Amino acid sequence: MIPNIEDVLKRNRLSVTDSRREILELFLKSENALAHHDIESGTSEKYDRVTVYRTLQVFMEKGIIHIIPTSDNSVKYALCKDNCEEGHHHDDHVHFRCISCGVTSCLEDVQVPLIRLPRGFKIQQTEVIISGICKACG
Repeated sequence: MIPNIEDVLKRNRLSVTDSRREILELFLKSENALAHHDIESGTSEKYDRVTVYRTLQVFMEKGIIHIIPTSDNSVKYALCKDNCEEGHHHDDHVHFRCISCGVTSCLEDVQVPLIRLPRGFKIQQTEVIISGICKACG
């Protein structure tokens, strides 16, 4: 069930604007991570790049979405499934990038392996990206 978009925005103390509503709806309906150009082309209105960028920044700051780094040094964005706190992403899970179709997916049910760091080091966030062939390309 897709949560009410306006409730999500209000719960995060964000004003409800057309761009925020439409961009959040894209994330809620997508099963995969979205690149900036996916968001620009997926909205019915053509919001300028700055509006899309600022909306993504605010959503990241509020813990609504998170960044997934890609192999070409760009980023994709995905919805946080867990209630991440403002400014602190703690929805650690594995990401899978298909080398055939290029789709990046969050694998919520796959646990991030426990990593033991040397004394004095502290983990802030763990990113695990697995590359391979997805089930659709199988």
